[in-house]
Amino acid sequence: MSNDRTSVVELASVIVVAYVRHNEIPIADIAPLIRLTHGALFAIATGAIARKPPVPAVDIRKSITHNYLICLEDGHRLKSLKRYLRAKFDLSPEDYRAKWGLAGDYPMVSPAFSQARSLVAKNSGLGRFGRGGGSRLNPNRASGTTKAK
Repeated sequence: MSNDRTSVVELASVIVVAYVRHNEIPIADIAPLIRLTHGALFAIATGAIARKPPVPAVDIRKSITHNYLICLEDGHRLKSLKRYLRAKFDLSPEDYRAKWGLAGDYPMVSPAFSQARSLVAKNSGLGRFGRGGGSRLNPNRASGTTKAK
């Protein structure tokens, strides 16, 4: 504990010196500033100050709608959360889910957007011929039927 106390005193002195260097402070206010800074750092070091859990911008149950997802960080409505979270909050989907206590299957894309993307992929033929799904030369091969001659 004495080692922690020493490091807190050193850290408080570094903070106060840096603050006094860049701000005009009456001499009478320096001692209370040191006490206040040391007290705050000591409270943090000993765990006396509890961190408040984050409060979502909207209720978690209402954050998923058919047409969009609502970001729990700021309440913004989006079709896809992944890029927005990385750009605005530097959060990965895993970090976002962990921060808000969400299940691993919490969607990062709205259901309507996902359906639209799926339809586009199916219409363009993606995934139709991969991994035993058929042959480009004979589309009936996967089902086991062939044309009679």
